[in-house]
Amino acid sequence: MHKAYQPLKPATNKYLQKKWDQTSYEEHRNKVSTARPIVDTKGIRTPAHVQLKLKKLQLQDERLVTIERDNRHLSSKLSDIVRSKGLVDHRNHYPERSLNAEKRRHELLQVTSQNQAIYQRITARESDYRRQLWLDDWERVERRRDDIARYPRGVANKQKSKRRVKFAVSDSGQSEKSSESNSYSDTNTDQEEEEEEEEEEQKETEGNKDSKTPNE
Repeated sequence: MHKAYQPLKPATNKYLQKKWDQTSYEEHRNKVSTARPIVDTKGIRTPAHVQLKLKKLQLQDERLVTIERDNRHLSSKLSDIVRSKGLVDHRNHYPERSLNAEKRRHELLQVTSQNQAIYQRITARESDYRRQLWLDDWERVERRRDDIARYPRGVANKQKSKRRVKFAVSDSGQSEKSSESNSYSDTNTDQEEEEEEEEEEQKETEGNKDSKTPNE
């Protein structure tokens, strides 16, 4: 009696109540297993381009293609060596070749022709300034300046050239006497030179006046 099914509520038939309770429990468990949450707690779906990296696959394919090409090249070289019985290529004198030598030579010729044309234009160009006119104008200015001047030009230079300084080399006593005598002689010579210069200036002024009269 104690091993029989004991329902929670009083029932007239315990066996039927057991079946009913069992079916309700199974339905409950089925609902619990198939129940879905109201709040979506799943993560964000990863994009397809992130899952499937096409660029990476493309780079891998290209790398494999280059590896296959290099392998074919090496295999062809090995086959050539096998067929040629291992001959060694010891030729090291290769001619130097440039891919753009012709282009650089053409550019150099073009630049030289342009420079020659510029040089010819510069040398063929006549100057706008006439040096002979400037010289003639300067000569006229000098003549007018000499005509207007009170004293002729070049007298000061002549005076400087005529003056000479004398140094006496002797003992102390003799040097004092010679300095005194030289100072006296210098004063006399200066006076004489001044008189001669005045006479020369007068002669030159008279000669200039005489030369002006026939031209007028």
